[in-house]
Amino acid sequence: MPSRRTDPLTLEVVELIGSVVARYHEEYEDAAASHQLTGAQARVLNLLSLEPMPMRRIAQQLKCEPSNITGIVDRLESRGLVERRPDPADRRVKLAAPTQEGLQTADRLRESLDFAREPLAGLSTAERTVLRDLLKRMLG
Repeated sequence: MPSRRTDPLTLEVVELIGSVVARYHEEYEDAAASHQLTGAQARVLNLLSLEPMPMRRIAQQLKCEPSNITGIVDRLESRGLVERRPDPADRRVKLAAPTQEGLQTADRLRESLDFAREPLAGLSTAERTVLRDLLKRMLG
């Protein structure tokens, strides 16, 4: 059976994507730490700043165990950044929702992430649009 070797261009693209992901994670962790948050806490807070949601959905979005999310939300709640409230659509379900301070912290966290802003600023709107569309296509 012939070996299926990946072409050099594909290998280079995969390496570059890996470098982008590693740099993003490093800068995200640094930004989170500057707000006295772990990276996981920052990701949960950022997600909740978009819309309140039940723990199970947070876990699905972040691809982790619901039990991990419960602990993260507990810590964010003890800091006054998140609160639990009944879901208006189903009062048996609790939603995790950002407090006003949580929303402000999420905004400051996004503002402190220079990683994407600086390299992307060098690209034209058309180039950023092509990049976005290619990434969406890759993710299906």
